[in-house]
Amino acid sequence: MNPITRRLLLSGAGIGAAALGASFAWRQLNPPVASPVVQAFWARRFDGLDGTALDVGRWRGRPLLVNFWATWCPPCVKELPEINQFYKEAKGQGWQVLGLAVDQPGPVKAFLEKTPLDFTIALAGPEGLGLVRELGNPAGGLPFSVVFDETGEISWRRLGVTSLVDLRKLVRT
Repeated sequence: MNPITRRLLLSGAGIGAAALGASFAWRQLNPPVASPVVQAFWARRFDGLDGTALDVGRWRGRPLLVNFWATWCPPCVKELPEINQFYKEAKGQGWQVLGLAVDQPGPVKAFLEKTPLDFTIALAGPEGLGLVRELGNPAGGLPFSVVFDETGEISWRRLGVTSLVDLRKLVRT
């Protein structure tokens, strides 16, 4: 290799490394800003089953699976035991689960007496379908699940029944 070609290659590699380092430093000093939809989600409050308001922001910073469901939705009811099993298995690895019922308090409480769940359930009410649409489900169908990663950004969505096998894959990725 002639000396000019060698100098050009080394110069190019040096410039590339410098650009990569500058890019890394820029991202450290200027982290990406969450989308308005995601920011609005983290600012929300939902009614707990006991009537107290639950601030969603308390779950930020660790992976969070949010499952939208309703007692009148057979596929929702079908998947809840598997989501509960996922929560039992993954909570030791930092995972959290929040169930948002697009329903009224009475039916939700009656359902949970028959089928207790270990993760937090809150009431999204009829407005929950609007939130489902905002989070990437334009049809507003249920069940709908969303995963927020440690940075608070959406990293996974699923319309329809979620299986325990699929949820376990999330922990590994």
